[in-house]
Amino acid sequence: MRWASPLAAAAVVALLAAGAATLVGMPAGVSSETIQLSVTRTPALLQRAWSLPVARTFHHQVLWQSNASRCGPASVANAFRSIGEEETTEAAVLDDTGYCWTGFCVIGLTLDELADLARMKTRRSVTVLRGLSADEFRQHMRRSNDPNRRYIINFNREGIFRAGSGHHSPIGGYLEAEDMVFVLDVNEKFKPWLVERERLFNAMDTLDGDRKRGLLLIE
Repeated sequence: MRWASPLAAAAVVALLAAGAATLVGMPAGVSSETIQLSVTRTPALLQRAWSLPVARTFHHQVLWQSNASRCGPASVANAFRSIGEEETTEAAVLDDTGYCWTGFCVIGLTLDELADLARMKTRRSVTVLRGLSADEFRQHMRRSNDPNRRYIINFNREGIFRAGSGHHSPIGGYLEAEDMVFVLDVNEKFKPWLVERERLFNAMDTLDGDRKRGLLLIE
């Protein structure tokens, strides 16, 4: 894009930043009580979840997204940190990519954009998994305990918390006996949680624009 003048460029930057700031300032629409009632965080199950092979590589720590629009880059940074890549912060993941250049990912990143961003920063295989059946999703959740794989899920919060919109977060693993998925939520308000696989699938099996949400696989 060619700017008419430096002044015009500055005006556009200011406009975008203001719009993103408005986005960031919007309430999530999900109360702390609703969060607690919507997902599972019993100490015994959380302890088991953090002991799963992939979850252990996160060392009981999630680096929170810096603003409401950057869940995607934060998810990639956390996944990279756990698998031994060099770019382990939002800033490092976004640097020199052209994404979120105002400091905000205005309206957020799609799953394909997040895949493009991840590929710029790793030589590992990055695959978008979209249009999965419930059975295919189950198989991927079983494989989410493989230390050589990292999954990031793109889902609609409304399907879990009855409010909210699209969100990205890494998957820490799968408790198969309980049929529950461990989601390492990068939003500090929500923190990591467990949820029934079927409910998470239904929240993922929704539209983002005209395309289904899905999984990002890094291996």
